[in-house]
Amino acid sequence: MTIRKTMKALLLLSLFSPAQKIFGQKNYTISGSIKSKNNGESIIGASIKVLNSHFGTTTNEYGFYSISLVPNTYQIVYSALGKTPDTLLINLASNIEKNISLLEANYELSSVTVTSSKSSGRSITGSQMGIEKLSVHEAKNIPVIFGEKDLLKTIQLLPGIKPAGDGNSGIFVRGGSTDQNQIILDEANIYNAAHLFGFFSTFNSDAIKDIAVYKGGMPAQYGGRLSSVLDVRMNEGNNQNTSVSGSLGLISAKLNVEGPLQKNKSSFLISGRRTYADMFLKMDQQYKDNQLYFYDFNAKLNYELGKKDKLYLSGYFGKDFLGFNNQFTTNWGNGTGTLRWNHIFNSRLFLNTSLIFSNYNYEFKVKNGTNDIKIFSQIRDWNLKQDYQYSINNTNNLRFGWSSIYHIIRPGEITGNATSSINDKIQDKRYSCENAVYASNMFKPNKNLNITLGVRLSSFDVLGGGKFFNIDDKGNIKDTINYPTGEVVKTYYNLEPRVSIGYMLNTNASIKAAYTRNAQYMHQITNSNGANPLDKWASTSNIIKPQISDQFSMGYYANILQNAYEFTAEVYYKEMENVLDYRNGADLFLNESVEAQLLFGKGRAYGIEFMLKKKTGKLTGWVSYTLSKTERKINGINNNQWYNATQDRTHDISIVGIYQLSKKWTLSGNFVFYTGSAVTFPTGKYQVNGQTAYYYNSRNADRMPNYHRLDFSATMQLKKRKKWTKELVFGLYNVYGRENAFAINFKDNKNNPNSTEISQTSLFRWIPSISYNFKF
Repeated sequence: MTIRKTMKALLLLSLFSPAQKIFGQKNYTISGSIKSKNNGESIIGASIKVLNSHFGTTTNEYGFYSISLVPNTYQIVYSALGKTPDTLLINLASNIEKNISLLEANYELSSVTVTSSKSSGRSITGSQMGIEKLSVHEAKNIPVIFGEKDLLKTIQLLPGIKPAGDGNSGIFVRGGSTDQNQIILDEANIYNAAHLFGFFSTFNSDAIKDIAVYKGGMPAQYGGRLSSVLDVRMNEGNNQNTSVSGSLGLISAKLNVEGPLQKNKSSFLISGRRTYADMFLKMDQQYKDNQLYFYDFNAKLNYELGKKDKLYLSGYFGKDFLGFNNQFTTNWGNGTGTLRWNHIFNSRLFLNTSLIFSNYNYEFKVKNGTNDIKIFSQIRDWNLKQDYQYSINNTNNLRFGWSSIYHIIRPGEITGNATSSINDKIQDKRYSCENAVYASNMFKPNKNLNITLGVRLSSFDVLGGGKFFNIDDKGNIKDTINYPTGEVVKTYYNLEPRVSIGYMLNTNASIKAAYTRNAQYMHQITNSNGANPLDKWASTSNIIKPQISDQFSMGYYANILQNAYEFTAEVYYKEMENVLDYRNGADLFLNESVEAQLLFGKGRAYGIEFMLKKKTGKLTGWVSYTLSKTERKINGINNNQWYNATQDRTHDISIVGIYQLSKKWTLSGNFVFYTGSAVTFPTGKYQVNGQTAYYYNSRNADRMPNYHRLDFSATMQLKKRKKWTKELVFGLYNVYGRENAFAINFKDNKNNPNSTEISQTSLFRWIPSISYNFKF
């Protein structure tokens, strides 16, 4: 049976199954919002469970829930991670609004729990698979480089998610490249989620509430990338009391202020972070004019207009600066803004409308007296979207909506001063419009079976406003066409079906399966392996086609020994079309016809992921292992045969442990091992005009050395007062000083030019850290 026929049968089952009673006995609805009683923050993914039945639901991204039931008397349990559950007896004879405030649990969270729902432990129920969720509280004990709490580095310890390099914030998810991950902060696209070349991520943990990572089975409301979605949500701000928190480390400091504008109705959040390595440079006369720092700033306001309406305004601004003696400077950064309006039409229908702005740019300056130059590149988005949620009855929940993104790309500009001998070169801007409509239905035909059916129809308009090229098979430009601004050069359409099924084997185990198709219209042009601030983005054009992926996945999930342990196994297979790679000797720097340097083909990735987690007791943590393969086949590369993708790594192991030694001390450590990335080493060399040139054979046929590292941290809780908490965190990155390879270099031997010397560049050995954290 084809996928289309299978989905049609499932759709008919969900709409006309007798279990639905859509036109039978009248249902009434219990709806409302769930918040934290301590700070008024809405709780994402809180559980609403109807006792002695298989009915239940969870809150959405704004803490809203809705569940429809036949008239009766019910016991409803409201719960969330780190909160004290609340049980209500409800006599349902009409639609009821129940807004719930949950208290903090009367115990301290002493373990790290990575969950796929906000209840304790991974959700074995439901149909959603391939998802990991992480809160800041859950990540606070994990040791990372420089001692900075970093959510992006913490998720690299989860199965199927691999770091792009040593200390790097870039990630490879299930065989995808770094640009195939959609990273969104309060719904705004983040095009470069790294500070200081990837050693820090853009996310200040003090401003972040929740992060969800979808590795497969992406819900229909997400689209635009092939491999994963990282949905990051900022805190809303405490609407009960004003609080201040922060930290002071060896090279960075943070400060977070939040509080009510009007208690129980509105709140604000302001959070800032800055590194100060440049201040130490100023102590040395030789380096006093150098720059090396970044800052970021998060802000958020929210206001309840009434019982049915709420406004949110949030923004992020971050910038990196690097410079040497005023001769060379570069800066890069992101800026986002999100205005959201939540509206509740009735007890069953919820709407969120968002207007979103996103900007990323870099600037590179060289000062050389009469030959000063500046290089600039930018990508900017304007996005308008609406998302609806409708609770049909106790077995059907419908989500639908639309979005429209207007992209403006300035690919590259080089300009000189008045006396410069370099001619200005400004590439044409690229304009495009990315649109989508979607719908999905979560259907529960019986207590053991859950089905989610979804479809997304996306389109991409390539808009005029510059030169477009036609090229031949060898990359030579055949002709150039100028299109006026606003004219549609080409339109692409893609239908993206999604289906996921979950079946409960018993109360402690389930199996799930999913199929997802994704289309990607924005592409990163880079020669680097990880997150490079000078990488640029290119949109789908008359030559660059949308990348397409089809992913199939299956999984087994079990809670073991009275939920003390959790075991997960997932297997996946992904096929990709129109993936891009570079011609041999490609010149990408400020190349106006960059399409002529690209080749297109297909890819495949497959693997199996295991995770065993201990969730209770003094010692908690997890072990994850991924066995995988990632390949490409592109005509014009490797004799048109399959070859290893750069991100192909056979083995990936992470071990995380957290030990609550006492009320005062918490110890933690993690060990990572992974196969070295695929690379192309020279197989020979020859001389050209007295210069050595290297000969290369098969693409990515060699390997970097295997990578492994052990990290350790210890947290000392200082004396607590009623409104003041303090702690010291000590850390050591790379405990046994492993010199992991960052790069392998080849050069002629000085004494014998016919022989070749091979040298290894390593970034870090031991990196100690200490930080002081406080909150009042």
